[in-house]
Amino acid sequence: MRKDQAEQSTVIAVASGKGGTGKTTVSTNLAKVLAGQMPVQYIDCDVEEPNGHLFLHPVLTHAREVTVPLPVIDETLCSHCGACAEACQYNALAAFPDFTLVLPELCHGCGACRFACPADAITERERAIGRLERGIAGEIAFLQGRLNIREVLSPVIIRELLSERASVGVVVIDVPPGTSCPVVNAVRPADIVLLVTEPTPFGLHDLELAVEMAETMGLSYAVVINRAGAGDDRVERFCEQRDIPMLARVPDNRQVAEAYSRGMLAVDAMPEARRWFEALALEVMNRTQTGVPAR
Repeated sequence: MRKDQAEQSTVIAVASGKGGTGKTTVSTNLAKVLAGQMPVQYIDCDVEEPNGHLFLHPVLTHAREVTVPLPVIDETLCSHCGACAEACQYNALAAFPDFTLVLPELCHGCGACRFACPADAITERERAIGRLERGIAGEIAFLQGRLNIREVLSPVIIRELLSERASVGVVVIDVPPGTSCPVVNAVRPADIVLLVTEPTPFGLHDLELAVEMAETMGLSYAVVINRAGAGDDRVERFCEQRDIPMLARVPDNRQVAEAYSRGMLAVDAMPEARRWFEALALEVMNRTQTGVPAR
């Protein structure tokens, strides 16, 4: 069904089964070429190690903390019965004869302990786990999250990021690597998922995991091969056997690598790279806007 751009955005998630395949290279360059044609928002959901800002160079204008509720035990009311610890799925509480211990880093803020407490001895306070940062990178609206050190609740920040995605134009989501919970949260709203891989045995192994995730979630997806020509043809044969669309093959190019090392976008460093990503952008938009199916 054709998407009405006046009413809702097109969401493109750029993911990879493993780190280091070129996911951020694809997402930032894709955002740049699309920004010359329509409103674009780039969201860096790799909140444990965001790096899109190194290439888009945004001017950050706003920031806010992301918090989760943390239980606070009133020891004057607590009977140390252990009901709260039994209710906690994450082992964030431990009841002892003389006190009840809360482990903040394990707490997911679900509130089960508070409801389970028969003495009404638990209240909550907000605990900061990271922050959201907003800004402008040329014509691109920029949004990123940062998870605080020692924290593990990256899905919470990812959900906060996605709640602020644009309602018009194109949203490009830079997804965390892998296929775990943060990735599942980041790709959920996507109209299409671009799975970035490399032509190596490791690339193929992790692409297979990413394909399984996308198919299990019922997502439309396609493959982008980065550093094409540097390895073997097993990734291409896998895609052909599974009838998976390969929308782009970004060549293994020294100029692109040098631009990357200097914090430059490939499309700004060489005209040929701009043609690669413009062709990818056209293919993606055709598939999402006119109903041409991806896998």
